Amino acid sequence: MCNNDRLFAAISSFDVIIVGSGIVGSACARELADAGLNVAVCEESVVGGGATAAGMGHVAVMDDSDAQFALTNYSQRLWWELAPNLPADAEFSGSGSLWVAADDEEMAEVHRKSTYYSARGVAVDVLDSGGVAKAEPNLRRGLAGGLRLPADAVCYAPAAALFLMRGIPLLRGTVTTLTPTGFELSTGVKVSTGAVVLATGVAAYRLAPELPVYPRKGHLLITDRYPGYLNHQVIELGYLKSAHSHDADSVAFNVQPRVTGQLLIGSSRQLGVADPAVENAMLRRMLARAVEYMPGLETLRGIRAWAGFRAATPDNLPLIGRRPGHPNTFIASGHEGLGISTSLATAKLIADELLNRTSAIPRGPYDPARSFDPHA
Repeated sequence: MCNNDRLFAAISSFDVIIVGSGIVGSACARELADAGLNVAVCEESVVGGGATAAGMGHVAVMDDSDAQFALTNYSQRLWWELAPNLPADAEFSGSGSLWVAADDEEMAEVHRKSTYYSARGVAVDVLDSGGVAKAEPNLRRGLAGGLRLPADAVCYAPAAALFLMRGIPLLRGTVTTLTPTGFELSTGVKVSTGAVVLATGVAAYRLAPELPVYPRKGHLLITDRYPGYLNHQVIELGYLKSAHSHDADSVAFNVQPRVTGQLLIGSSRQLGVADPAVENAMLRRMLARAVEYMPGLETLRGIRAWAGFRAATPDNLPLIGRRPGHPNTFIASGHEGLGISTSLATAKLIADELLNRTSAIPRGPYDPARSFDPHA
């Protein structure tokens, strides 16, 4: 038995072990530790890796459904409370989001979204064609208008995950099986603990195969430094159709300014693809879409492209709560492209259920035991 295995064999004193140290797992660990529990995290790779390292780092309020709005709005408030304490390398920036409308049909969606957000206390600005051009001079001319959400933010999530993990024991190992009292490692060591929180993203379905979690591949590209080129995270309204399609490969314009002056360009979505390698055809398609909205991007220098996998569910809502039939196992997975946005609220809901606390928002919509539309 190696030293790491001996350590695992002697950790039954932990109240909770979180499996996975991405932004969701790290947030759960921090919340539970701050609540007074004895917490550790089991990770097979690096803190803040996986989907956390592959994502854009958008902290956004979304309105695809009332439940999505409640979770993202709650979490964004928590991010702004945390922001003053984050280290500089977390690159938290309140750049705001700008959803751009290409035509009158999409402009009608701008007004719908504006009404929805305003009624729920979220500040928004409706911009006409000239307002969009002024807000983002490098966008193509002739766009119908847009919706600005000034409280949306950007952060470098791997650094935020490391910050949340400060002082929390990190145990190295690959979990192969969940058990009624904990889990088993690839080395054969069986670990017992009071509770397990499964925060492994797309790997959740490997350990709990009944969960309706499946991978959606996405590509991103980052440019060299061009300070001042972009002021907001800019997203086409057509992105909503792309993000919520369950049966087609798709691309949509989504570009984000980084504190470094670099631009992070997305996005793509693919189902049924297991290969993590960058696909040049999909990358070209994604960049061509970006250039349609921001022609000058074609002249900028891209320095790196990569692909990752989002953990998706049939109803576009994450699984947060107790695993059905397993009273000591909790699930925090299926966040798709909103894991960073919703991580802090996810951690609150997990802690609320584990500690029998009242939640700030209803937990039911995210319950892993909920019913799913088989045709979704």
